[in-house]
Amino acid sequence: MVTRSEILIRGIVQGVGFRPFVYTQASRLALRGRVRNNSSGVVIEVEGEPDDIEVFVSQLRSNPPPLSAIESLECNHHLAPVAYSDFAILESSDETESSPAGRFVPVSADLATCADCLRELFDPHDRRYKYPFINCTNCGPRFTIVEDIPYDRARTTMCEFAMCAACLSEYQDPLNRRFHAEPIACPACGPQISIDLAVARNLLSNGKILAIKGIGGFHLACDGLNRAAVERLRERKYREDKPFALMAASVAQIRGYCQVSFEEEKLLLSEQRPIVLLERKPGCQIPEAVAPGITTLGFMLPYTPLHHLLLEDFAGPLVMTSGNVSDEPICFADAEARQRLSPIADEFLLHDRRIHMRTDDSVARVHDGRAMMLRRARGYAPAPIRTAFKFDRQVLACGAELKNTFCFGRDQHAFVSPHIGNLENLETLRSYIEGIEHFKHLFHLQPEVVAYDLHPEYLSTKYALSLDDAIQKVAVQHHHAHIASCMADNQIAGELIGVALDGLGFGTDGCLWGGEFFVADFLDAERIAHLANVPMPGGTKAIREPWRMAATYLQQTFGDNFLELDLALVAELERRDWPALRSMIASRTNCPETSSMGRLFDAVSSLLGVRAFVNYEGQAAIELEGIADRKAGGAYAFEIDGKIISARGVIRNAVEDLLNGVSAAIVSARFHRSVANLIVAIAERTRAERKLNRVALSGGVFQNLLLLKTATQLLAERGFEVFTHSRVPPNDGGISLGQAAIANARVQLRRV
Repeated sequence: MVTRSEILIRGIVQGVGFRPFVYTQASRLALRGRVRNNSSGVVIEVEGEPDDIEVFVSQLRSNPPPLSAIESLECNHHLAPVAYSDFAILESSDETESSPAGRFVPVSADLATCADCLRELFDPHDRRYKYPFINCTNCGPRFTIVEDIPYDRARTTMCEFAMCAACLSEYQDPLNRRFHAEPIACPACGPQISIDLAVARNLLSNGKILAIKGIGGFHLACDGLNRAAVERLRERKYREDKPFALMAASVAQIRGYCQVSFEEEKLLLSEQRPIVLLERKPGCQIPEAVAPGITTLGFMLPYTPLHHLLLEDFAGPLVMTSGNVSDEPICFADAEARQRLSPIADEFLLHDRRIHMRTDDSVARVHDGRAMMLRRARGYAPAPIRTAFKFDRQVLACGAELKNTFCFGRDQHAFVSPHIGNLENLETLRSYIEGIEHFKHLFHLQPEVVAYDLHPEYLSTKYALSLDDAIQKVAVQHHHAHIASCMADNQIAGELIGVALDGLGFGTDGCLWGGEFFVADFLDAERIAHLANVPMPGGTKAIREPWRMAATYLQQTFGDNFLELDLALVAELERRDWPALRSMIASRTNCPETSSMGRLFDAVSSLLGVRAFVNYEGQAAIELEGIADRKAGGAYAFEIDGKIISARGVIRNAVEDLLNGVSAAIVSARFHRSVANLIVAIAERTRAERKLNRVALSGGVFQNLLLLKTATQLLAERGFEVFTHSRVPPNDGGISLGQAAIANARVQLRRV
């Protein structure tokens, strides 16, 4: 008996070869009907025997195209047949479900060049031989070129290129790998580059700096083995010490410079192609100027055909750093790039495919066998993060100031934006607002609730408060958002022990928190312990000059007698005007109080002579981790008095070790172990008092792999269930997800 079924599939199902997959499966089972994209997802009508339709639906569920992600599959069976004569793929429709707000289709992230396209790229007999924009349904640009949904060529920046007859034939053939591959192109009809790649390679080989237009913006590139070129790039970009990323032709080439585990190789080769932080090998030939003072290098593999061709026959890796001046957004438009990057680049390698949305490279490392995002952008965003809870109302979470992202919550999806950067200037704020407006347009989102950080001076907070009064506004404490972010990342709920360690965040008491222990859920965070407040002499100047925090901790531990200690730091204090600093602390002039663990790491780093001044966020702590002797034993003891945790014992013992000739490497290792022991001590006390056995670790301090590994191992040994970040960063790049989760929970229970 012939019957008809209607099927609606939602998720990442457009631009990933879903319709030709449906066509192939239906044809194999001799089913008839129609498939099309609309602004909800993929809609299928299929006619045939009920058993065949059952097999067809089973195949859709169990074996979808590899780049797709099915969120829901709704079937309406046993409908009257309409006597279709064949199975056809229809043009996309732009209908709505009930209103514009109902239109909702996740868009795929940009994906690295697939193996099939790579084979064609280097096949002299292929018509796309060495064509820098080869792509197919399984790879290439997506998010960075799409302007609207449904995802069709007319709604992307590729609408500016008319397909030739050969490309059109492939585009219209359901059995072809390029069927409805919207960025489809070839040398006859597609985008072109501005200079020959052989010329570009020669320029790089001769020490020149190139501005290269990529998939989501510009890179600044130079020969990664040419020390003079790297130093010149640093000087021109005003980037004194912050590490540069590297791009290598293969994993084998990377192994010449770094240790690469099985999991790290898998991450490097993934279709997302993030920058992966790897341990340098002893004797590594990469110039120190690429990543001064640290033991890791950030490597990525080519992810566009242009990259593969550029690295062809090139002797070594290339520096590939974001195409911007430090602290500004990555350039993505040609005119903007020429204006901003001309003082840096010797030459420009452009192409004429317009980028609609800028997207920087993602950064990740491997922890406990899985990827841990440090910067979530190209390759991952805007793919939605599935949540274990449902957003009853649409939420916009505005994020923090540093490493900013925003997040939209709808249904069981959290759309976390690509990394935007530090919201500290007009250019970044403009990029932030443009991104929010594009997400609203692309996913047809109209937020009814907006969540924001407590800090009144954050530009993200000011943006939230400037929105229409009809939008409900929910203030969220920074460190509560960190813990909620980790919970949402791991799809868990309910009360747990939350450990939030970072540089700073505005507390409910007006102080700058950052060494926080909570009993928390999505609704509330009870502060059960925290580092004792200490002054930050000079405010934000103390962040740029860690010696100020070291002097503060020394005075708090030893009183003014610390000036008699035989330490290099003390010898430098008179030159650094200690009397003025002491007066500032005594009068509490420009000395905000902080409980920050990040500032304690800064203090210890300066105390050990590692870093008295920093040129980028977290530098002192990163270099402190880098020198730690992983084989050293011992630890120092924090003093815990009720809710207050004092670091005086740690500082006192560290100084004693230094005066006794113990190396900075061993003191660093003992300090890291001390912080891990503190986390365990508070967790065990809380478990005994509150019967909680789950621990969530979040905040920028947990980017420190030595601390993270030590803490998670010690907690696991004592029977705790430990949750860390994977899908969003532990740093402030994950804050927006936590804000959205908290706002949703409070709105649901009318707690706002």
